[in-house]
Amino acid sequence: MIAFASGKSSVMAAFAIGGFSLFACSATAQQASAVNRGVVELETSGSAGISVRIAEDLAKLVDDGATRRVLPVVGKGALQNLIDLKYLRGVDMAIVPIDVLDYAVERRIVAGADLTPSYITRLYNEEFHLLARPEIKSIADLANREVNVDIQGSGTAITANRLFGFLDLSVKTTNDSQEVALQKLRSGAISALAFVAGKPAPLFLSLGSNEGLHFIPVPINRSTTNAYVPSRLASTDYPSLISQERPVDTIAVGNVLAVAELRQAPERYRNVGNFVEAFFTGFQSLLRPGHHPKWQEVSLSAELPGWRRHATADQWLQRNVQLVQTLKPDELRAMFSRFVDQRRQATGQVTMTPEQKKELFEQFRSWQSGQAR
Repeated sequence: MIAFASGKSSVMAAFAIGGFSLFACSATAQQASAVNRGVVELETSGSAGISVRIAEDLAKLVDDGATRRVLPVVGKGALQNLIDLKYLRGVDMAIVPIDVLDYAVERRIVAGADLTPSYITRLYNEEFHLLARPEIKSIADLANREVNVDIQGSGTAITANRLFGFLDLSVKTTNDSQEVALQKLRSGAISALAFVAGKPAPLFLSLGSNEGLHFIPVPINRSTTNAYVPSRLASTDYPSLISQERPVDTIAVGNVLAVAELRQAPERYRNVGNFVEAFFTGFQSLLRPGHHPKWQEVSLSAELPGWRRHATADQWLQRNVQLVQTLKPDELRAMFSRFVDQRRQATGQVTMTPEQKKELFEQFRSWQSGQAR
């Protein structure tokens, strides 16, 4: 009896352990399913820029704790982000500078008949900063001098090399990280550093006026304005580096929220659709204090020539066209005035003929679609 009782107890114990293991496996599977439900991966550039902060804002907006979640992933640079979007498993979206796609097409870096990914929305502009030592008075003084353009494949490296080419300016580029480059600039090891980042860029906020470092204007001409948007750095952006009377002219690079080709991955495609619904519906909250000020430049309905809108984003805009904020007349006049000032500066014109005004207005309508509201 004792032996029988002992055997029965062993059997019951084994059954209990086995049952617990099955329960534990089931609970683990349920937890894994819950954690992965509705997740979309969003790849950003490095932490020196603002795309990480933008991704954080999106994550806070979209995450509902149960069915939607944005997982920001810090990438290796703008060009790699574009490549990852096409080939890397798991990456659903990426924040990509618009000129990086032009560069990839020109260099045939991304293979395939259709090189252009679809996009959810055009995002903000990032300004081209050219910080130089005291002896550098203009961009022409950088000829044959060392200028750091960030790591290879970064958005800054691509924009800087294209811009120097447009200006027919030969410089010796280096590829240190921005933090290392700033130290080299202070010591005199390099003459300038280039950095494409949304103003005000945290990298420059700790610089004092007593260091002698200053921003160099970028010439605004037909070559640069055909590829980029004219912009300006002001004392309100960098009070210790720029005087109120002498703002610094430069160019800006547009960014886009691009999305991978997911039509053969139904669950991920559905997750992106849920993301779009939450993002577009809650967009107005991103314009409130506490979020990055660059959200003020985003227009959900702005078209991006040469790119195709992701179907879920296009459908949302068609359903909610009345909800998309439009410009008031005074805002439109202010925007057009700013546009005229920039174009007059680019062309050196003082007056315009009626034909020129008509052509300029058509350019303005195209320019308006990608500008801040």
